[in-house]
Amino acid sequence: MALKRFILEMGTGNDLHGGDYTKAALRAVQDALHHSSLSMIRSLGLNSKEMQVEVTIGVQHPDKVNAAAVQASLPHGQVTVKVVKGGLDVPDDDRDDIAVIASAAVAVRFELP
Repeated sequence: MALKRFILEMGTGNDLHGGDYTKAALRAVQDALHHSSLSMIRSLGLNSKEMQVEVTIGVQHPDKVNAAAVQASLPHGQVTVKVVKGGLDVPDDDRDDIAVIASAAVAVRFELP
């Protein structure tokens, strides 16, 4: 049996003040989830507990994302999270603040013959 990708959704999230990379990542994942539906999976009679959910987060400082918090935010499946360099930081020099923009890709895979 081989894993086959059923769904690939992308999302963007931000934290406008405070530079919270995890908050931006969580918002990016939620944005991606709100663009998809599991109706096809239900129609095919597949068990959502058996799906493999692969989340990739892109931010400028990957080490500042709490991957466990991102993983816990997904409602179904066996979730893995990878955080990579990406996204965008937008400094506000007047206020010594930063806006963090995160990108997320959420892939759903099932084992199929």
